[in-house]
Amino acid sequence: MVSPLFGDVAAEKIAYRMTGSGEAVTYGQLEARSNQAAQLFRTLGLRPGDHIAFYLENNARFLEIVWGAQRSGLIYSPISSRLTAGEAAYIVNDSGAKAFIASAQLPATDELPALLSHAPTLLRLGGSDARYGSWEDRAAAQPPTRIADEVAGSSMIYSSGTTGRPKGVRTTLRDEPINALNPVLLHLQKLVGFGRDTVYLSPAPLYHAAPLRWNMLVQALGGTCLIMERFDEREYLRHIDAERVTHSQVVPTMFVRLLKLPEAERRQYDVSSLQCVIHAAAPCPVQVKQQMIEWWGPILFEFYSATEGAGTTTITSAEWLTHPGSVGRPADNPIHILDDRGRECASGEVGVIYFEGRREFSYHNDDAKLAECLNDKGWITTGDIGYLDAEGYLYLTDRKAFMIISGGVNIYPQEIEDALINHPKVMDAAVFGIPNEEFGEEVKAVVQPVDFARADAALAEELSAYCRSHLSALKCPKSIDFTVQLPRHPNGKLYKRLLREPYWRDKGVSRII
Repeated sequence: MVSPLFGDVAAEKIAYRMTGSGEAVTYGQLEARSNQAAQLFRTLGLRPGDHIAFYLENNARFLEIVWGAQRSGLIYSPISSRLTAGEAAYIVNDSGAKAFIASAQLPATDELPALLSHAPTLLRLGGSDARYGSWEDRAAAQPPTRIADEVAGSSMIYSSGTTGRPKGVRTTLRDEPINALNPVLLHLQKLVGFGRDTVYLSPAPLYHAAPLRWNMLVQALGGTCLIMERFDEREYLRHIDAERVTHSQVVPTMFVRLLKLPEAERRQYDVSSLQCVIHAAAPCPVQVKQQMIEWWGPILFEFYSATEGAGTTTITSAEWLTHPGSVGRPADNPIHILDDRGRECASGEVGVIYFEGRREFSYHNDDAKLAECLNDKGWITTGDIGYLDAEGYLYLTDRKAFMIISGGVNIYPQEIEDALINHPKVMDAAVFGIPNEEFGEEVKAVVQPVDFARADAALAEELSAYCRSHLSALKCPKSIDFTVQLPRHPNGKLYKRLLREPYWRDKGVSRII
């Protein structure tokens, strides 16, 4: 097989398989179907630089659509299938998408057409109606040959919106080969060892930047991806064992769920095939990562970045064991830690993280937001705070927007969350500030217990005592509430503003959510 996207990989080799349905797509099929997608985009009048958006769960058509957009020069925005119809419509409208593809499995797609401010072409997977045409029927009618004007497209991922409205992160399209790879990903590929023999287990939603780009990278190199429709800790381990998985990418909340399994059950699965497990997206508690290295060996590879790609740090397990808690050293652009006056901080001093020599990007329809992120030297921040040690290793403390100021003292919620998550009765935890008349703010914790039936005053006191034994009194939550499920995205990021806002609106009234 000769393919401008996938090289000389054999046509019958599996490019990816859905672990739930079992549907497999070979490289020959992916080549033909991505060509049909590109042909369809051209028949719809879409030209290089035009936008499309899609609202899909993990399914076997997702990557066919993406590769079709990639080879026809389109800017494509995957939308989280967790969003409401109104939130999805905001992204479609803001992006100016000329075509919108939705899954029939998502009920909100029925409400979307009425919310769209313009009239993009509407296509649906798994059927059609008066508003939506059938993606499968329209694509199948196209020739499986390359379009005449192939040119590289690009994703425009919308930020997760954990602190406000999501914004589209846009890079400049260049006249590049359609299989041109992101230079940062290429650098990381050499560190993690992807290649033609890679078996990559992908447990996260493809609509997020890292899962999408890692899967595309594996396929560009001729490996095989196993894509989970949704994460389940037991199924994840079973696939590692049964499929002899070599690589995977996870988020820390998945580590936590794996570690909450009984140890005897965990030890039933053979994970010796793993060569490298990548993690990112959210800070990983030190004890959690320590336990994972003890279980899987020193194969964890962590990177810190953002959708914007302002800069990247990396750290191997060997480095981390001598710098526990660090997210590594810069892989590309130098890092600066600046105080509130814009002055460089000393080693060990906490401040706002800035990257020098940023990748060129813009926030779609929001030049003012980009200006807010830049300082007078052109360095850029995404609002994270942390510090550098004497060897230049970066440590994250939290998002600036989530820092608690109580009686004039800065308190970083991440440290408290990391302490709580290590309690055996805690599945997840969020910490933030709520109003306090005397000190301005006080520390509030909202906990997702392993067993919600035990979410009572006795458990709250047990957790409070646990915090007092591990943290200074200033950092300990003044009150603890419980919830069945924290509003955390599958990419690991927590929608903390959704938890925090009601307490400020309702003056900090305690409740079980």
